[in-house]
Amino acid sequence: MLNLRAVLVIGCVWLLAACSSEPGEVAADIDNVADVKSTFGPEFQVKNIARTGIDPKLLAGTALPPGLTFDPADCSKFAVSQQLPQGVQGNMAAVAAEGNGNRFITIALETSEPVQFNEPGRTCKRIGFAGGQMRGLVESVEAPRIDGVQTLGVHRIVQTVAGGKSHIGELYNYSAYFGPYQVLVTANPLVLPNKPTVPVDTERARDLLVAAVNAVRG
Repeated sequence: MLNLRAVLVIGCVWLLAACSSEPGEVAADIDNVADVKSTFGPEFQVKNIARTGIDPKLLAGTALPPGLTFDPADCSKFAVSQQLPQGVQGNMAAVAAEGNGNRFITIALETSEPVQFNEPGRTCKRIGFAGGQMRGLVESVEAPRIDGVQTLGVHRIVQTVAGGKSHIGELYNYSAYFGPYQVLVTANPLVLPNKPTVPVDTERARDLLVAAVNAVRG
């Protein structure tokens, strides 16, 4: 069952905010992200999340705890999620879908002002991290190209040990940035009882980003 707060947390903890490189005013409507609901067939459980204010608490946490070591060491800021700067407010709308062993969350955001984004440099395209009972990898992956929009793809794998058992989590994050608007698509495999995990359908996730951006831009 899709839970509103859980859906937003899953999507937003990986948020990377950015400003568009395109000059001039940008007009868009985040409510139109609901249009991507029609791209899912009956095998998916789909939930439309109407426009709501951005909850800073949902963006405050990261999936990575303090005390980790990173390789390369100077790439740590790209491996953890970034928070919205203090004072920046806005609204968000989303569509969440579960089916075929995958979960897809598509979020459109409109912030009160564009906020700075630093794209990972060539040396930070692949970052390993470890500490305590956790280790993992953050790597850049191919994102779709969209005219007039900055896009970014990130793949994260986190391995933890609890109770003597190893657990592996995986998430793909595809983002698009244009002015004060952002579209974020996260995709991860569902963990279902007595069933093997299904590889993430990254092609669908990339297509969702393009469809959502086109819908929001009108």
